[in-house]
Amino acid sequence: MKRPSPWMNAELEVFRDNVRRFFVNEVVPHQERWYKQHRVDRELWHKAGRLGLLALDMPEEYGGSAGNFAHLAVFFEEQAAVGDWGFGVQVHHIVSHYILNHGTEEQKRNYLPRMASGELIGAIAMTEPGAGSDLQGIRTRAVRDGEHYVLNGAKTFISNGSMADLVVVVTRTDPNAGSKGMSLIIVETAEVQGYSVGRVLEKLGQHNADTAELAFQDVRVPLANLLGGVEGLAMRQLMSDLPYERVGVAVGSAASIERAVRLTVDYVRERKAFGRPLLDQQNTRFKLAEVDTLATLARVFVDDCIQRMIDGDMDTVTASKAKLWMTETQGKVMDDCLQLFGGYGYMLEYPIARMYADARVQRIYAGTSEIMKEIIARSL
Repeated sequence: MKRPSPWMNAELEVFRDNVRRFFVNEVVPHQERWYKQHRVDRELWHKAGRLGLLALDMPEEYGGSAGNFAHLAVFFEEQAAVGDWGFGVQVHHIVSHYILNHGTEEQKRNYLPRMASGELIGAIAMTEPGAGSDLQGIRTRAVRDGEHYVLNGAKTFISNGSMADLVVVVTRTDPNAGSKGMSLIIVETAEVQGYSVGRVLEKLGQHNADTAELAFQDVRVPLANLLGGVEGLAMRQLMSDLPYERVGVAVGSAASIERAVRLTVDYVRERKAFGRPLLDQQNTRFKLAEVDTLATLARVFVDDCIQRMIDGDMDTVTASKAKLWMTETQGKVMDDCLQLFGGYGYMLEYPIARMYADARVQRIYAGTSEIMKEIIARSL
């Protein structure tokens, strides 16, 4: 039985019921089609916007729902509970946080209400074909030309990429200043020439997630689109919101672990081998005892992280530990649970197979496990 989360309350329980209905009614019936088209429908974003689900922790003055990280955690848990990794709301919230925390007042009032309504779908363009975890390798350039920046470069592995209406681009504004010469520039994709979407990428898992290549060829963007209005702040801006992103990933991992254990217990109760239910086999019971223990540990750890996010007390090292342990544990639990399904675990008609494939990238995006270990080691 799942341990009750101490940060939950009556208002959040009502909110959870509403979010659960949203996923059951608006997402589950379309999952197979979205797997084939490699993205969700735009109408899903509009529906979520009307329900106030796209700016859960954003102030009301900018069109948000004025919640806190607990509301985000509930959303991510219910999303994982139906096995959905395609609806890129987490990335959308991260982009809106960059604007909320670092943007000018004009930028906040211009973009945030439209992101809250679903009019603008947000993406963050960091990774390049030759620069992943090491952002020092970024080659995308933004050169001043009168009242505009002219952007040139290529980005890859961009979540929400093919549908994005607003892309926060990590670019170099001073090629001679190292990390201090990097800036974040906001691009409204419908308003510029020279912006193009390349391939929508085929992935090992998360097939319903929109992941694409982007190209910027002499894209002219007003100087007013420089995030915060000051050049050279990209690294500081990006680093300040990494705990928010990484705890969000950890929440999804913990909920996915719980789902995997639940599905596996249900399966081995019904499946028989050698004339007895699999659950009566000692190996099955011992393995389930292991993964259920890991699920409990994950829940205790992630609940503490959620409370610290609510309290504004989360630090980079703890967020890195959460992201590292949760995602690595998610991979182990998916593997162990899939094994108990036998040959059926390898069939995509069984959710555990997709969960296994979907889980692998959790150890890569938002900072690889190796980067998390480096951050933790530096704190020792």
